[in-house]
Amino acid sequence: MPIDAPTGPGRPKDLAKREAILEAAKSLFLSLGYANTSMDAVAAAAGVSKLTVYSHFNDKQTLFGSAVMATCQTQLPDLIFELPEGVPIEEVLLNIARGFQALISSDESVKLTRLIMALGSQDPGLGQFFYEAGPKRVLAEMEALLRCVDERGLLRIENPLRAAEHFFCLIKGAADYRLLLGCAPPLAGEEAEQHVREVVGVFMRAYGSCG
Repeated sequence: MPIDAPTGPGRPKDLAKREAILEAAKSLFLSLGYANTSMDAVAAAAGVSKLTVYSHFNDKQTLFGSAVMATCQTQLPDLIFELPEGVPIEEVLLNIARGFQALISSDESVKLTRLIMALGSQDPGLGQFFYEAGPKRVLAEMEALLRCVDERGLLRIENPLRAAEHFFCLIKGAADYRLLLGCAPPLAGEEAEQHVREVVGVFMRAYGSCG
């Protein structure tokens, strides 16, 4: 039964439609590319009307940005960037590192990154939109966390934004570059765990303990 079919009033139906639209959009953007994905095609794939798609997302660019943010949110929910009292900073960083490693290694993320890189020369604005919808948000969340870490005296971090960039770049490293080139499979299992632990260890030593 199409999602547009009456199932009674209420927010759950709207949320189900939005999720279906996002999943359809992610699939089509990755398989057809940005230019070749139409709002009509997304509506058909999601089992909703074109009007419903526009009621949730004003235009294709907005839909694309929402799909990117949904992809990031799956692996890195806002809660992971919190700093609970009594939880060691190393444990917090390890959880973020694991989530980010899983995110960049996912088939969905790899395809999306390749798509943006391929389209960059044709439409530089699309790359900027992708950056603001996904990576920039993740950096902002990490920057806020590291500022809190510094304020609590857990590490010495004079420039939280730069430190956030260092952290994520260390996690991506050479392994992510090889993955994007198709030269190697993604890190997984014990290999991935060892990698994130080494990165967090380097980060902790670089920014030192105030204790």
